Amino acid sequence: MVTKTHKSGAAKAKTATTATFGSPLSGAIKDSAQQIWLAGLGAFSKAQAEGGKAFDTLVKEGLSIQRKTQAVAEERLTEATQRMSSMANEIGSKAAGQWDKLENIFEDRVAKALNKLGVPSARDIEALIERIDALSAAVERQGGKVAAPRKVAAAKKPAAKTAARKTPARKKAA
Repeated sequence: MVTKTHKSGAAKAKTATTATFGSPLSGAIKDSAQQIWLAGLGAFSKAQAEGGKAFDTLVKEGLSIQRKTQAVAEERLTEATQRMSSMANEIGSKAAGQWDKLENIFEDRVAKALNKLGVPSARDIEALIERIDALSAAVERQGGKVAAPRKVAAAKKPAAKTAARKTPARKKAA
C-alpha cells in the first residue's frame, strides 16, 4: 500500500528554495535570462547608434518613392489634359459646324423673305450692273457718248432699282 506523508510548511519552503537556487538547472535559467537581458541592452544600444542612419535611409527611400509617384501622377495628368483638349476641340468643331448650318438657314430664310417683299438681292444688283454695262457698250458702238459706268453702293441698291422703275413712268406721262 501507498501511504501519504505529510510535510510541514517549513519543509516545503526549504525544498522549493533549494530547487530554485541550488540546482544546476536553475543556474542555467539564470544565466540564460542574464544573456537575454544583455542582448536586449546591446540591441537597444545598436538601435540608438544606427537609428539615425536607418532614419536617413528611410527618408531617402521615401523621397525616391514620392518622386516616382509624382512622375506617374504628372504623366497621367498630361494624358488626361490631352484627352480633354482633343474632346474640347472636337466639340468646338461640331458646334461651329452646327452654327454654320444655323447661319445658312437664317440667311436663306431672310433672302426668301426679302425676295417675297420685292427687295433685290445682291445677285439681282450685279445682273443689273452687267446689263447696264452691256447697254452702255451698245450705245457707244452706235455712236453715242456714255459716261463711265458707276458702281452702285450697297445702300443705294434699292434706290437704283426705284430710279429704273420711275424712268418708264415718266416716259408714259410725257
